[in-house]
Amino acid sequence: MSSHAKPKSWWSRLPEILSKADILGILEGPDAELRTLLAGRHDVAKEVLYFLANEGEPEARRVVASNPNAPAHANRRLASDSDEQVRAELARKIGRILPSISKDAGSRALALTIETVECLAKDELPRVRQILAEEIKSLDCVPREVIRRLARDVEKVAAPVLEFSPLLSDADLIEIITAAHADFALRAIARRRPLSESVSDAVAAAMNVPAIVALLENADARIREQTMEKIVERAQSIKDWHRPLVYRSALSQRVVKRIAGFVSASLIEKLAARADLDEETRRHLARQVHARLNEGTDGKSADAATAKAVADVARRFKKGTLSDEYVERVAEAGGREAVAHALALLAKIPDEAARRILDAQSAKPVTALVWLAGLSMRTAFKIQTFVLKLPADQLLPAREGIRFPMPESEMRWHLSYFGVRA
Repeated sequence: MSSHAKPKSWWSRLPEILSKADILGILEGPDAELRTLLAGRHDVAKEVLYFLANEGEPEARRVVASNPNAPAHANRRLASDSDEQVRAELARKIGRILPSISKDAGSRALALTIETVECLAKDELPRVRQILAEEIKSLDCVPREVIRRLARDVEKVAAPVLEFSPLLSDADLIEIITAAHADFALRAIARRRPLSESVSDAVAAAMNVPAIVALLENADARIREQTMEKIVERAQSIKDWHRPLVYRSALSQRVVKRIAGFVSASLIEKLAARADLDEETRRHLARQVHARLNEGTDGKSADAATAKAVADVARRFKKGTLSDEYVERVAEAGGREAVAHALALLAKIPDEAARRILDAQSAKPVTALVWLAGLSMRTAFKIQTFVLKLPADQLLPAREGIRFPMPESEMRWHLSYFGVRA
């Protein structure tokens, strides 16, 4: 039973003032609960807490681990404890005590506390590392190498550090973005406040849909005009970007006009309400709203055509006639939703996963998905060209005319970042 769950009467078993004889009797006696109570006291000698860290029962060691008065050498001992709950309690505490200890530069206590943090950062259990990361994510008195290690850990450990740590330089962040391209890392970095133009460039270059949503919604992210134009260029086919683009502050008149060319009438009205527009841009937006409202019937027809194409894909899959040739024709017609549904069915993955891969606007993961679906490299190239509409320098052509240009291990690697197992 946890010491925090003991009934009130149990806590009164220890007198307010303890003599040395009382303490010795508790340490040498048979009552483990009394030792746990003793481990939580703030008025006992540090040697007593160190003894309990070494010799106490697991419950007593957990209480010492959470006791802010435990000496640094006891904390260092507990960082290697065999009980994971002891290490978890220590990880919760260490971030709270480190700032005050770090003021005593050069002390033995600081050196031991740093060792404790380094040990916890290498703990075999992600849960312990996750607790540590949450506790130290905003501190500037942590060894930089510890933060760099945690920033490259699994999602639950790395995400808080990537989003909040002041110790990660722009160079660190750009290296992580270019080396990993993991969805969670991109999203966490995109949420950092503030975010420099160079890091925003790196996030945008990955063309990860959720990460760019986070980037656009981050009011403290500085985004170059050239980078914003690249995002807008791809945004027409990515609805998730429409609203955050419209609500983004400090857009140029040119970018506002381009956004108005593809967002809904209601979002154009939001654009028109901006205070930073010149008169010519306001007139342009008014014309766009009028045109968009007049296109309402055509929009419904387009939606109906898309629904019909998706239904046809499902029907052919059920009959076993969903072929390379058919998916090629759909791709050539620009049928994004139908292509996504076809790839999802053939690869046996959720539609949402297929859409996320298409929305990433990157040739390699799409090619990997086509391979998983059992279709040809020719089909992959058609999808790159007519669905993703990639510029020539971003297209991934076939090897030897017909073969997939990547080894299977690399294609599995690209799919894994979208949560797809091959």
